[in-house]
Amino acid sequence: MAIIDQEFLLFLAQLPAAPSSARVALWRRLRGAGAASLLNGAWVLPRTDQHAALLAQAAETVREQAGSAMVLVIHEMRSTERESIVARFQTDRAREYGEFEDRMRAFLAEIERETRRQKFTFAELEEIEDGLKKLSAWLKKIRTRDFFPSADSQAAVETLERCRAAFMIFADAVCSHEGVALPDDLDGNAKTPVR
Repeated sequence: MAIIDQEFLLFLAQLPAAPSSARVALWRRLRGAGAASLLNGAWVLPRTDQHAALLAQAAETVREQAGSAMVLVIHEMRSTERESIVARFQTDRAREYGEFEDRMRAFLAEIERETRRQKFTFAELEEIEDGLKKLSAWLKKIRTRDFFPSADSQAAVETLERCRAAFMIFADAVCSHEGVALPDDLDGNAKTPVR
């Protein structure tokens, strides 16, 4: 569906002031799904069956906690409002991609540092591989909630590929240092594929 035709779900919620844990849990759940905050207690998601089910469950949870909630479908809006909503989604994802890029740079710096130190041990290889798996899983989560992708998405995929390549070079150095062949199942791919 083109952005111009995209319908949205508007989630409105109000929870009691105490305990604050209910508001924090709701905030985390909505942010985890990629919802954009419009105003205090007002969230928006692109209209999909999955998002409708999520917001219906969230509304029920809010009501169980003595709050009020409703889910509205936005069929039509002015183009400036639509652009503002899409910009909020893109700003949120740009922030996440920026944090992700920082972590990938740190990952590459760690491999470079351990290579300079010639710390070619299986323990170090396992630690670096775990880091790569975490990066892969994190990117998958970001891209799942990236409803209006920008160039940041493709740049992150390309940088992750550089991380995989650096990992494979390091793995080869470890295996060479330890006098063993590089395992066939070690391909630099964390088990979570990137779409």
